[in-house]
Amino acid sequence: MAGQTEAMHIQMGPSHPASHGTIKFNLELDGETIVDVDVEIGYLHRGFEKMCEQGTWNHVFPYADRLNYASPLLNNVGFALAVEKLAGITVPERCQYVRTIVGEISRITDHLTCLGMAASEVGAVSAGFYMLEARELLYDLVEAITGARLTVTYCRLGGVTNDLPPDFRARVAAAFASLRGVLDDCRMLLDHSRIFLDRMVGVGAIGREEAISWGLTGPLLRATGVAWDVRKAEPYLIYDRVAFEVPTGTTGDNHDRFQVRMAEMEQSMRIVEQALDQLPDGPIRVADPRFVLPPKPQVYGSIEGLMNHFMLVMEGQRIPAGEAYVVTEGANGELGFYLVSDGSGRPYRVRVRPPCFYGMGALGRMLKGAMVADIITTFGQINMIGGECDR
Repeated sequence: MAGQTEAMHIQMGPSHPASHGTIKFNLELDGETIVDVDVEIGYLHRGFEKMCEQGTWNHVFPYADRLNYASPLLNNVGFALAVEKLAGITVPERCQYVRTIVGEISRITDHLTCLGMAASEVGAVSAGFYMLEARELLYDLVEAITGARLTVTYCRLGGVTNDLPPDFRARVAAAFASLRGVLDDCRMLLDHSRIFLDRMVGVGAIGREEAISWGLTGPLLRATGVAWDVRKAEPYLIYDRVAFEVPTGTTGDNHDRFQVRMAEMEQSMRIVEQALDQLPDGPIRVADPRFVLPPKPQVYGSIEGLMNHFMLVMEGQRIPAGEAYVVTEGANGELGFYLVSDGSGRPYRVRVRPPCFYGMGALGRMLKGAMVADIITTFGQINMIGGECDR
């Protein structure tokens, strides 16, 4: 019939530079307008949950690092809390503060990665470089604590591997001062940039009721105006002892998601500064030989220490039979671990609730009616991490 146009069916990705190597968008287009889109997350063939069931409980921590490698310490903390709930362990006060500190530093590195790349993808390359430069300052802090920058393997059942370095407070103060300066520079570059605003404002919007029905959490949900944060709603570690706000948006579009993450970085710095001010003395792990490896002098100097070390390494910590689910506030939303123990030294079942998986589920809804160019900005604000999404 005259005047009718035929919809174009185009596959975008997985070889597209912005699709992370596995994501494919099956697009139905009317010109450059997206009529419909089917989002395929692809496969990394990680097998995370099954790998966790092959080793001991402590063997899982290196795997947890690689779930969301932009914020590995938050994954470490979440898994440790789930196992400790099963085991009935409460870690010492100092350990709770240390875990909070490292987790919030990791949250900031995750947000800097997301926002730096998002700014770069709409042409604000300078802002992207500034944020990645600031991220290096925080990676230096992580390295000073854990000895590694990315795959940290820092937590253990019952505690953490080592304490904060003696000059840590001064190093944090210097890094945060530089970070706040970088964020101010980025705001000056972006807040009044016509290109940035045109590409972000009103794009990928979703309402609060729809966001809740899709299971969205974290910055994606808070951008719609819902002030839901696990750290406030169900406090764990020391989050009920520090003052911080839950930033929210209004329209649930990409610009709100960007600004929520920007504001959350300042709140994370507030949490770290208060935790350092309140930091108590004391041990950083429980003194329970059933769960914690003995000190090396005992291993090398006594048969009891050697036997204890051997049993824990070869057979693992025997966690009482049962099941537990623990949810924490990851950088992208609610990060949940569901664990089942059969009483042996190895997990019987491990399941993960990855926050970005739910964001990818709603991505097709966000893109309908948008333009092809809006795929990049919206997908960037989902902050999909392949290792977490296909676990």
